[in-house]
Amino acid sequence: MKRPGWISKLVLTIGLGVLAAIMLVPIVLTFTNSLMTEQEIGLNYGLIGQMTDAAAGGKDAFVNLKVLPDWLSLEQYLHVLVLAPKFLRMFWNSVALVVPIIAGQTAVAALAAYAFAKLRFFGRDKLFLLYLMTMLMPFQVTLVPNYMVVDKLGLMNSGAALILPGIFGAFGVFMLRQFMAHIPFAYTEAAKIDGAGAWTIFARIILPLAKPGLAALTVLLFVDYWNMIEQPLIFLQDASKQPLSLYLAYIDKEARGIGFAASALYMTPMVLLFLYAESYFIEGVQLSGIKG
Repeated sequence: MKRPGWISKLVLTIGLGVLAAIMLVPIVLTFTNSLMTEQEIGLNYGLIGQMTDAAAGGKDAFVNLKVLPDWLSLEQYLHVLVLAPKFLRMFWNSVALVVPIIAGQTAVAALAAYAFAKLRFFGRDKLFLLYLMTMLMPFQVTLVPNYMVVDKLGLMNSGAALILPGIFGAFGVFMLRQFMAHIPFAYTEAAKIDGAGAWTIFARIILPLAKPGLAALTVLLFVDYWNMIEQPLIFLQDASKQPLSLYLAYIDKEARGIGFAASALYMTPMVLLFLYAESYFIEGVQLSGIKG
């Protein structure tokens, strides 16, 4: 006997809701703990480390892990934003790296994707296959060749060592090509009949229709390069040039409140960007055929 459809939907909705709540717990705790005093954070998390000793000695132990602070405090944010200039310097370092990479890769990927999706030329599919092969290679495989090229060009310890490889990444070409392939050829053929050239078709027809794909690519690239760790560690030896993704490594392990505040500020740009481009992002990912 089949169960009614609404029961299956209800069970699925509840299950997904529980999973979503579990995934949101670390984010919520990060923001709420950033508003606690250092003493309150130490009291809450210090008891977790005492549980093992208490169990061995036969003493009672409990975890005083609270979501809402007893007293709201902006002391941690004051320290990060005002008293610690390193945070703001590394923040602007990240902006100076991520913005050119996103702008450059989006422009290059849009042009290349248009060629692969809408133009016919000899060896098109084989060339696109080469793009896919480079995308499938992990960063560790190409690390030594990239290091040698960057060193030979004299770009070590400069932002160009990260920006130039990022601009010519293959992921954007793949994603936008998959998206543009869904745009009917009837649009481009009608434009050709009206006398439009390849550049006019790209600028006035393909790009406006590809806005969801471009928005989705922007979000994915921002998350990827905002969180990069290995590249700046290898190519930027000067700590004053390193991005914000490495800031938490410099925080004293005893300054947990500052760590929470820095983490909350670090996540804020990603959250705001996703909320702003949410509808475009979902549509772009769906039409490009990329699945998690």
